Amino acid sequence: MGKKEEVVKREKYDLIVDSEQQFYDDVRLILKRAREQAYDSANGIMTFAYWNVGRRIVQQEQYGEKKAKYGSYLIKNLSKQLSDEFGTGFSVANLKNCRQFYLAFSEDSYGFSMAGKIPWSHLRSIMRISDEEERNFYLKETLTENWSVRVLERNIKSGYYKRMLSTQLPDKENRALEFVKDPFVLEFMGVAPNISQLESDLETAIINNLQKFLLEMGKGFSFVGRQMRICTETTDFYIDLVFYNYILKCFVVIDLKTKKLTHQDIGQMDMYVRMFDDLKRREDDNPTIGIIFCTDKDETIVKYSVLHESQQIFASKYMTVLPTVEELQKEFERNQLIYDSKK
Repeated sequence: MGKKEEVVKREKYDLIVDSEQQFYDDVRLILKRAREQAYDSANGIMTFAYWNVGRRIVQQEQYGEKKAKYGSYLIKNLSKQLSDEFGTGFSVANLKNCRQFYLAFSEDSYGFSMAGKIPWSHLRSIMRISDEEERNFYLKETLTENWSVRVLERNIKSGYYKRMLSTQLPDKENRALEFVKDPFVLEFMGVAPNISQLESDLETAIINNLQKFLLEMGKGFSFVGRQMRICTETTDFYIDLVFYNYILKCFVVIDLKTKKLTHQDIGQMDMYVRMFDDLKRREDDNPTIGIIFCTDKDETIVKYSVLHESQQIFASKYMTVLPTVEELQKEFERNQLIYDSKK
């Protein structure tokens, strides 16, 4: 190698070293400024500091010639320098979270404006969701419903967002669709899958885990009663579970079935809803909603029953274990077939 080539190589090396030192100094400055601000807004300040750290990491990676190899080396060295100066909290894993945070939320997005109100522990789970609308849903629900990290992670894993019915009716303006899911996931009841059980046992398991069941049901639900008696002139009827939703301003009656949905089940629920509206509904209540919990559904029965056009009656499969991504996808595809049949 000639003398000229050595000079060029040295200059290039010095340029990279100077750039990396500037990079480390920039990240230090971001963190120092954040820590100097008021403690009462520390969460939001540190959240946006993490976003800025992520931005600088991505910017510096783009400077490197081999991004993957350079990025790994970069974060390891940054972690070492920051840990020496700022202590814990800047592991390689957390710096990768900062990077992911920046990539997931653009500065002018709805999610970015919400992120400062959400704890970092929650954001680490939400930022891994690829779909922007789904991320925004979990941000909003975490904030408004004050979800714990455990509840948030459970809802993400169980596909809470995707299970809210968007295929039960073509009418997208029907607000009830925001409060009915398919399937419902009831893994918290401790009931083993594929084991025959009595409807009364399922009902008891729900009552014993009522708080978790209400979280699975969604916003605005309060428990009214079990085995509620409805009396007519000739016969007494008993509804498994009755709730009231203060957002929809209506009663929600649930009929539990430990078998596949039948047309008799649909007819029975149709009668329950009509009776409840006639005998229990108050003048300021909206029409009663009925949900049939079943272990499976048949597209033909759904298509050729009152479920086809009713905005008050729904049928939802329930699952007693957390489904896999593949299982959820199959359920979504089946629901799409039902939706297509209603067009």
